[in-house]
Amino acid sequence: MSDLTSDGDEVRLIRVRDAASVVGSLVPLTTKHLDDFRIVWRERLRTSADEDQYWDWEQKQRIYLAGGMGLYEGYAIECEQLTQGMMLIQTRGYRSQIEPTRRLVYVHSLATAPWNRVLNPDVNGFRAVGGALLRFARLRSEELNYGGLVGLHSLPNAEVFYRKMGLIDGGADAEKDNLTYFEWYRRTETNVDN
Repeated sequence: MSDLTSDGDEVRLIRVRDAASVVGSLVPLTTKHLDDFRIVWRERLRTSADEDQYWDWEQKQRIYLAGGMGLYEGYAIECEQLTQGMMLIQTRGYRSQIEPTRRLVYVHSLATAPWNRVLNPDVNGFRAVGGALLRFARLRSEELNYGGLVGLHSLPNAEVFYRKMGLIDGGADAEKDNLTYFEWYRRTETNVDN
């Protein structure tokens, strides 16, 4: 697992109401974050049209983190004493679709709090939460000597975000409900054409 301090790593977020830069903390996922999901996020998601409205982070935690035998890691971003985003990654078992001999970190789930969504912005929300989580997945890939490779399958409404972040669109994946596969790919020094 990453060497996050007990207080987490600082991440810069942008407060919607005044475009001010504020500091949040990226920390390992805990029951506090799951409580925030259950008490604060869930009702807002149920009344939304967001594609992840039926995700259950408590169930994800039980399935992936509790029984994952070290394959999975969970992270959250906190700001103003509230969970602003969460992510589950798989650190073993996935390979690049571009260069199958290389391993990557696979993002199983990534979500920002309902008030941080671009499609339904809230003046008390924050921008840059999803980007900070995704960049941390790339950092974990580098720490694991995977060269910064990250892969994921995107919900349709998030595809524009992943393209803006510079991930390569791998097209619809029939094995994953035709969700579009994206990959952050970097060539290694040994495979660069001269």
